[in-house]
Amino acid sequence: MPAAVEIHDLVVRYGEKTAVDGLSLSVATGSVTSVLGPNGAGKTTTVESCEGFRRPTSGQVRVLGLDPIADHDALMPRIGVMLQEGGAWSGVRALEMLRYVAALHSNPLDVSMLTDRLELGSCGRTPYRRLSGGQKQRLSFALAIVGRPEIAFLDEPTTGLDPHGRREIWQLIRELRTDGVTVVLTTHAMDEAEQLSDQIHVLSAGQVIASGTPGELTDQGARSLEDVYLSLTHPRKSE
Repeated sequence: MPAAVEIHDLVVRYGEKTAVDGLSLSVATGSVTSVLGPNGAGKTTTVESCEGFRRPTSGQVRVLGLDPIADHDALMPRIGVMLQEGGAWSGVRALEMLRYVAALHSNPLDVSMLTDRLELGSCGRTPYRRLSGGQKQRLSFALAIVGRPEIAFLDEPTTGLDPHGRREIWQLIRELRTDGVTVVLTTHAMDEAEQLSDQIHVLSAGQVIASGTPGELTDQGARSLEDVYLSLTHPRKSE
């Protein structure tokens, strides 16, 4: 089966700053793939290039076989996007926004089911700008998946959530994979990456510095993923 995402030699520059520097990676269809890296590693820029929000300086990006820039209108109905922040009008009520986005799709998920599982009922009539951080996070996740996307890009989906909220989103991500949805996840939570991922790519300075399954990266459990991540991204200087 063709890869859901193929990136070859991606370069993205902002003026004199190179945010992504010749990056190549692929994402298997129907998998959960985590992209890890410290702040400034190029994670968000890479994902935004896949979503069509960022034009590459050079290189090639294909998502579901399409160019996110040239084929933007054809690709957008097939993907779901969860941004780090924003994604809704400040004055719109939470459930109004969710129902509106659901209505844009021909076969959306059941809004009542998402409302119950993500505990949005209590804040359904609250304007977006007045939602708590956790409520905004749960709503943003619901907006990303309600249209039954073929691929979902989730940027830090459980940041600021309590343990129950994290577990529910983890379970929904697992269910998406079972249904054949490809999930691309950026996260700083090592337990999240280890629990959910089929494949992990570690980025630093705009490049992929390690890739593998959680077991491969942790030497089949001999080390924790956090230890491996820190040794890759913050190596100790030789004395």
